Amino acid sequence: MGQFIVLDLEWNQSPAGKEGSMNRLPFEIIEIGAVKLNKNLQIISEFRRLIRPRVYRQMHYKISEVTHMSIEQLDTEGEDFVRAMTEFLEWCGDDYRFCTWGSMDLTELQRNMVYHGMELQFPSPLLYYDLQKIYALIHGTKQKESLDTVVEELHLTEDRPFHRALDDAYYTGRVMSEMDFYSMMEYVSVDYYQPPLTEEEEIYLEFPEYAKFVSREHETKEEILEERRVAEMVCYKCRRTLRKKIRWFSSNQKFYFCLAVCPEHGYMKGKIRMKKSEDGSFFAVKTTKLVGEEGAAYVEQKKEETKKKRAERNKAKKSGKAAEAAE
Repeated sequence: MGQFIVLDLEWNQSPAGKEGSMNRLPFEIIEIGAVKLNKNLQIISEFRRLIRPRVYRQMHYKISEVTHMSIEQLDTEGEDFVRAMTEFLEWCGDDYRFCTWGSMDLTELQRNMVYHGMELQFPSPLLYYDLQKIYALIHGTKQKESLDTVVEELHLTEDRPFHRALDDAYYTGRVMSEMDFYSMMEYVSVDYYQPPLTEEEEIYLEFPEYAKFVSREHETKEEILEERRVAEMVCYKCRRTLRKKIRWFSSNQKFYFCLAVCPEHGYMKGKIRMKKSEDGSFFAVKTTKLVGEEGAAYVEQKKEETKKKRAERNKAKKSGKAAEAAE
């Protein structure tokens, strides 16, 4: 890996909210900003382009409020998206890895590329560094801080405004150079815009405290749960296939949990997130993590809560049917 591209985007959306939003493009990119860092985490180059909007020809009031941009400015100073994106990819070069603050930018970048008929030239899987997540890992917290809060925490000189793409990319790059990044660089993130299509493309990643598996696409969630590689629990320390103490269960059809036991390493918690791809298919993101008694108790408690809620729903249904029959 030669260099790091720290990317930030600004986008507009329908002023009318979801009702006026286009499904294929809920967020239209209006500014691309990025800085390039070398292996020593020094900023060596900057990139900025404004984009002329084609879909949303009126600014959402919140976007105007935060970015201080107008449609008139974008029309005057902005470029066509395809041209700006082509210039950006040329500027990136060949040997780099994306870094972002949060997990949305690369998904929206690809969605905009597809809308404009551009070929996606990124590798699959597209791995990147979510510096917001890495900063939280370094500080041992699950709290994901905003960029301006972290800049303040690190006492970095605030010599640029916030909430413009290049300026936020610049601050993100400076945070990256200040944090102990290389101690956590094994914690790559996966962008899910292009989920695996075949079994050979399925993704398996191991980290010091957990493992992650991304399944290929299926038409239904039920099909996913029947897949062996999704349903099985394997210890990422010793490779044993584990016996489940609590089988996979869910209370909302989006998150599934289970608890298994490794004879050598103890309890292992499993969690599946069901995600929807652009074409309406489903795929699973499964994480497995070794936990202690407290973690095991959490899964057991969640199972009991799910049983209780299901019993209450069934009782309510029976009461409703009885009331209908009595009328």
